[in-house]
Amino acid sequence: MEPQLIERLEKAVARLEALSSGAAAVGGDDGGDVSSDPSIIAFDDFIKEYVGRVMKAAEQIGGQVLDVTKILLEAFTVQKELLIKIKQTQKPDMVGLGEFLMPLNEAIMKASKMTEGRRSDFFNHLKAATDSLSALAWIAYTGKDCGMSMPIAHVEESWQMAEFYNNKVLVEYKSKDPNHVEWAKAMKELYLPGLRDYVKSNYPLGPVWSATGKAPTKAPAKRPSPGAPAPPPAPPASLFSSESSQPSSSRPKQGMSAVFQDISAGNFTGGLRKVTADMKTKNRADRTSVVSAVEKETRATTPSFSKTGPPKLELQMGRKWVVENQIARKNLVIDDCDAKQSVYIYGCKDSVLQIQGKVNNITVDKCNKMGVVFKDVVAAFEIVNCNGVEVQCQGSAPTISVDNTSGCQLYLSKDSLQTSITTAKSSEINVMVPGAEADSDWGEHALPQQFIHVFKDGHFETTPLSHSGG
Repeated sequence: MEPQLIERLEKAVARLEALSSGAAAVGGDDGGDVSSDPSIIAFDDFIKEYVGRVMKAAEQIGGQVLDVTKILLEAFTVQKELLIKIKQTQKPDMVGLGEFLMPLNEAIMKASKMTEGRRSDFFNHLKAATDSLSALAWIAYTGKDCGMSMPIAHVEESWQMAEFYNNKVLVEYKSKDPNHVEWAKAMKELYLPGLRDYVKSNYPLGPVWSATGKAPTKAPAKRPSPGAPAPPPAPPASLFSSESSQPSSSRPKQGMSAVFQDISAGNFTGGLRKVTADMKTKNRADRTSVVSAVEKETRATTPSFSKTGPPKLELQMGRKWVVENQIARKNLVIDDCDAKQSVYIYGCKDSVLQIQGKVNNITVDKCNKMGVVFKDVVAAFEIVNCNGVEVQCQGSAPTISVDNTSGCQLYLSKDSLQTSITTAKSSEINVMVPGAEADSDWGEHALPQQFIHVFKDGHFETTPLSHSGG
């Protein structure tokens, strides 16, 4: 590790130790030097080893990758402050906990802002780093009724979402630049095994608050830089809570086409249950609750949960909607969203999700017979590793990408006819476009999956094989 990086990390640790010692001297009832606690020392070593490796690789790359990695270091530094504070403070209520975690939320929001706007050349780096920071919310675990997975499981689940973009970095730079490959590998080891093993060794059941410490007060103040703007307002309680999908009545099985036909006819909300503010907690005692069964033609009943994990429909860290393992659910709705949030749909089957509002990015990953209806996206709509997907855009989308997918039906609105559609390793892709008149039939266009390559004038010329029936 470079001496300059080691010196920077040691200075940051020294400032934190001075801050924690001052706090203990002012009002700590526990006494003693909290910074010498074995769990805090272990966290120092963890930062130096794992975060230091990511920083070293980022310094070789520079630019936005270095910037987002510095924010990542800041977030882990803030977590150490909070761990010290927890040992000196009595356990707060849920409102107090949200205020207590404000500095961590601010660091995560700072990283999220780097993924907004025009898509960067290092977008996958930024998304991997930003999404991975949700793993730090393990510190908010307060018991099995808090609506979160246990700390170790939470770290593992959070990295699984970030790994989607981290793998893209590995594939893109595998034969181009070893510094990017090292950064991606260091990112993974930071969480698995790094943070996971630290939590397993020190906080397997969550943080232990002081029983005799001072009463909870406002969150630890950040050291503002000169001329820095005022901090943003307090985050919602969803910083560390999540929303689960609720049991709902099943729609008669008429196929995806019937569902989209209803939507096209203007029946947008009939029979749909909205995710309201009071539903933004999991409201279940454990992670193995069974969602209601749905009728099928070939079997009497089929449980609507996946063998790979429990169903999810939740907003994580206030920035990402996660829809996972939904089986035979035709009435999923996300309506409380904004242009700064992304939607990640994973492992769903025979379900329909409607997104009512503009979001930054939508990704559909490893889904079968999944329908998605959305209005507008700022960046892109991505379909990866899917089978039999149907997607309807009611507004606009700059880019739609289809990768390693078999069977994809895209319904475009008049506002989205300028959409750029990118395909790779995919087949049976059909695009439906509206007719010239309001009552005209939809026009169906099959995107080519076969090409003709002819060597001419010293190079190959590639043309798509015609799909016309003539």
